[in-house]
Amino acid sequence: MIGMPVRVKNHNDGTEKTDALELFLYLNKIGHLRDPRRDNLLTAHLDIDDFTMNREHRKIKRELDVKFGDQVYRGFSFSPECDFTRWCINRSQELVEGTVTVKLYKGSVNVVGRKSPLSLYSEELVSMNVQGDYDPVDANGFIRVNALRYGIKNN
Repeated sequence: MIGMPVRVKNHNDGTEKTDALELFLYLNKIGHLRDPRRDNLLTAHLDIDDFTMNREHRKIKRELDVKFGDQVYRGFSFSPECDFTRWCINRSQELVEGTVTVKLYKGSVNVVGRKSPLSLYSEELVSMNVQGDYDPVDANGFIRVNALRYGIKNN
């Protein structure tokens, strides 16, 4: 199922849970009252979500999240509009895949690592040592177009 956690592994003691209910209960157990399990899962999911989506895709997804919450709050859980919003959110998750490592400490959840086969990050593209398909001259047109609204001339 899209958007579902598939595994939780405790690197300290080797405990591993793969069943959705078991991993949720396990996070509840280790988190006690200081560390809400929903926050653990949400933090990890949002991190891999951001790591595998482009900025515009992510902005639309965040707007849909808010819209969905509003629809449910107003009692439209089973309405056609809510079904459509749910479908859009699920569709946005089809390319979200990866592993997030978090550290739980005194009620906080900190992301300490992530990896994804679908990551948008490319070390080669951001390297100053490797000439890829990007030509810095291309930025001139982009800067000029964005500067038009300010009446700035860039010659």
